Amino acid sequence: MSDLVTLLFIGDIVGKPGRAITRLALPRLVARHGIDLVIANVENAAGGNGITRDIGETLLDYGVQVMTTGNHVWDKKEAIAYIENQPRLLRPGNYPDGVPGRGHCSVLTRGGVAIGVVNVMGRIFMNPLDNPFHVVREQIAMARAEHGARIVFIDFHAEATSEKKAMGWHLDGEVTVVAGTHTHVQTADERILPNGTAYITDVGMTGPHDSIIGVDPRPVLKRFLDGMPARFDTATRNPRVNAIVVTADPETGRAQSIARVDLSADEIDARDPRTETQR
Repeated sequence: MSDLVTLLFIGDIVGKPGRAITRLALPRLVARHGIDLVIANVENAAGGNGITRDIGETLLDYGVQVMTTGNHVWDKKEAIAYIENQPRLLRPGNYPDGVPGRGHCSVLTRGGVAIGVVNVMGRIFMNPLDNPFHVVREQIAMARAEHGARIVFIDFHAEATSEKKAMGWHLDGEVTVVAGTHTHVQTADERILPNGTAYITDVGMTGPHDSIIGVDPRPVLKRFLDGMPARFDTATRNPRVNAIVVTADPETGRAQSIARVDLSADEIDARDPRTETQR
């Protein structure tokens, strides 16, 4: 077997707390796991909603190599110009033709291994975009065409568990990883599907976990209680990094292992093996 390639995917980075713990965790996780490529979902990195040029470039400086997004990609207007000039920032590939940016890219690791990254978005309880089950194969083909990548990573930004599960089975054996994002709650269903695709329904959220999916609980609770509009601000307490580490064979593109990461700042420094799970 060829030397395995190891991917790190960081779940939805939320606001300043998410950026800060990403900065702390990245060099440690890269060294600990021998990471070859770092991917992160950044659609909530700017104040909890959207992405800006300054924040995107800062995350790249931290060591993120490819950035994916989802339904909040356009929340900051400057993202429209930024995404046209930053090929490592993706938006869901099932937006209509003519929308700025693209839904795929191909990058080379330091060892020269080509890796394709594809971003698509679900339609259940989400924006009515083109059918991701059709579009994803087009995006995969384009990602592979750039450098002949056998390893392909999919960020499927979707709400419904059933839709995410369906995408995993839809692409089993065709891609290396199908990782769900959007719900900000890490699921415990990571596995290697029968034909070699690593799958998890949701990678989770990198940001403040004493919150309601990243938001200060008080205005959210008030809105549930009285139904009145309220301003939602990013929470600050108990930042954690949620991620997955996947190893894959670069010759076959098949995943060999998938491990969840769920760490606080103290646990990152403590290197306690009980804070990471592997299956």
